[in-house]
Amino acid sequence: MKILLIGAVYFSESVLKKLISMKSEIVGVCTLKNSNINSDHCDLSNLCKQNKIKWIYAEDINSSEVIKWIKISKPDVIFCCGWSRLLKKNVLNIPRLGVIGYHPSKLPFNRGRHPLVWALALGLKKTASTFFIMKEGADNGDIIAQKDICISKNDDASSLYTKMTKVAMKQINEFLPALKISNLKTKKQNNILSNSWRKRSILDGLIDWRMTADSIYNLVRSLSRPYIGAHFISDGKEFKIWKVKVIKLKEPNIEPGKIIHRNSELLVKCGDDALRIIEIEPLLKLTEGDYL
Repeated sequence: MKILLIGAVYFSESVLKKLISMKSEIVGVCTLKNSNINSDHCDLSNLCKQNKIKWIYAEDINSSEVIKWIKISKPDVIFCCGWSRLLKKNVLNIPRLGVIGYHPSKLPFNRGRHPLVWALALGLKKTASTFFIMKEGADNGDIIAQKDICISKNDDASSLYTKMTKVAMKQINEFLPALKISNLKTKKQNNILSNSWRKRSILDGLIDWRMTADSIYNLVRSLSRPYIGAHFISDGKEFKIWKVKVIKLKEPNIEPGKIIHRNSELLVKCGDDALRIIEIEPLLKLTEGDYL
């Protein structure tokens, strides 16, 4: 079975390494040299070179040049993992076994953009790892593998990304043998139950100290590395917060944004309770009694 992979993030690299470790016949890889979209961007060309795999930079995956290159590779199946552009029918129709997509949510729920970020920002306690057969449109094809992933209160973007990747690699182990003999069992999505998350903007990562401490905590952990970081503006300068801790506060007469205490770390009043800022970049020179 000849496999072609489309991807350009850390997760794509993990999938490619997994397929290589399973001694799959990989006939090509489409990747990106740079990305202004994904902060977890990963150029797969070096891994391809190390393993003597054909590859191409595909800025427009639906262009006639890229489609021609894919057709010449004659894949039986395409894996599309970590690719922010929709594939059109001319690409989807190339492999006889279809295109396998990936989405880290419990489809049909939570289709769309930034699923790990939204799951953490909204304080969800569970998500899922889902492989599906891609169709035109976003995340709406028949499911071939789906496993729940629990989200703990201590999870951040990095730890949830790691959980997601580990679960997905196990799923590939399980369904790839069935795929090779064209014996995959699929399950149609119930579109009536579906919802779609929108694309996030820079303003979605802006901290407003009038928010509850729990809401800011969820925002910070959702955008922690490998993502861009939650931020706030003080005296015209941007500061990124990478790690915080919620501190319960009984005193009601303190305004949001006030620095209550400062030693090696800052304690800042929120809409309710307070946050201890454990990691901030760059360092903040304000002191107790100042306001953010």
